[in-house]
Amino acid sequence: MKSYTIHLIRHGVCEGNLEGRYVGRTPSPLARERIQALLELKRKGTYPEAVKYYASPCVRCVDTLKVLYPTADPEVILELAECDFGDWENKKAEELQNDPRFTAWMNGGRHEAPPNGESSIVFMQRVCAGFEMLVRNMMTTGDESAVLVTHGGVIMTILAAYGLPRAKMTDWMCENGHGYSMRIDPMLWSRGMAAEVYQMLPVVESGAAREYSVIDLAREAADRAYGNHAADGAEENGKKETDD
Repeated sequence: MKSYTIHLIRHGVCEGNLEGRYVGRTPSPLARERIQALLELKRKGTYPEAVKYYASPCVRCVDTLKVLYPTADPEVILELAECDFGDWENKKAEELQNDPRFTAWMNGGRHEAPPNGESSIVFMQRVCAGFEMLVRNMMTTGDESAVLVTHGGVIMTILAAYGLPRAKMTDWMCENGHGYSMRIDPMLWSRGMAAEVYQMLPVVESGAAREYSVIDLAREAADRAYGNHAADGAEENGKKETDD
């Protein structure tokens, strides 16, 4: 039985990130001075090729995919967009610090939401629905591999919900331009909707030194949890970031 591979990559740094703004649905292009950083990652490592290429509809994700895969013709998946920050879109934290609704949201309430925006639970439900749709489509069409360029929060949600080893959401943080590869076995997926996380991106040459990373932390967390209850799936994101 064939398996399916999905490579999840976090977009490059955009203008709004540099300014510390909440850029969920706000069009914010890649920062020109940071495009070179993406090209340097590509020079030092390898981003796997795939049969299909997908991106969040946000311009920073589509642009990142074009930098890393210049000949790709990506499809956008609306469900895998960044959180909708509603009335707080494109604002800085210091502009909102006196708003009690912002304080409640920052404290991690699953059902707290920006005015006219999405709560954490609604965001996670949307992302999971979009990812499951992507997996179903791959199994229906027989496409064995896909690249998805999306947001840090989206990647963390997907891996906390479906990734093996099991780990909490914050253990799956990754830098801009980095990500993870997942291997989906149809039998395992049909029984428990789980997928193996088997490598970090970009891939460095065998034997090349790399820093101790979040995937190491995730595996250690899973090791501690096995036999003592594995970590739960998708958890609420207790710390909201402006650089997703």
